[in-house]
Amino acid sequence: MINKIGQIMVYVSNQDEAVKFWTEKVGFTVISEENNGEGMRWIEIAPTKEVETSIILHNKEFIAKMEPELNLGTPSLLFFTNELDPLYTNLKNNHVTVGEIVNMPSGRVFNFADSENNYFAVMEKRN
Repeated sequence: MINKIGQIMVYVSNQDEAVKFWTEKVGFTVISEENNGEGMRWIEIAPTKEVETSIILHNKEFIAKMEPELNLGTPSLLFFTNELDPLYTNLKNNHVTVGEIVNMPSGRVFNFADSENNYFAVMEKRN
């Protein structure tokens, strides 16, 4: 039985730019970075070091050569926050492309784009 989501793989064209985006503009932390010395490098990021689920940034070109049958499309990720307005303002101030805040039956939500124009969503979720 699966009891939790451990890591989400995101395949990016430029790992250094992706790390810069997620850490400097979104406020994530680098949890670990690995390099097998043969071209395979992956960086684990998360909102904090204490979370159970993290994102692994993989080199899209390298993975495509290694596993050509793999779907390298960006997953549709929905993040939760209990401070939607300050997060929205912070992303805009960091020159991140953000969509309008929309009221949904399950809460307020907006989307944002990373440096490779992959879109993600954030929903206000009060504890």
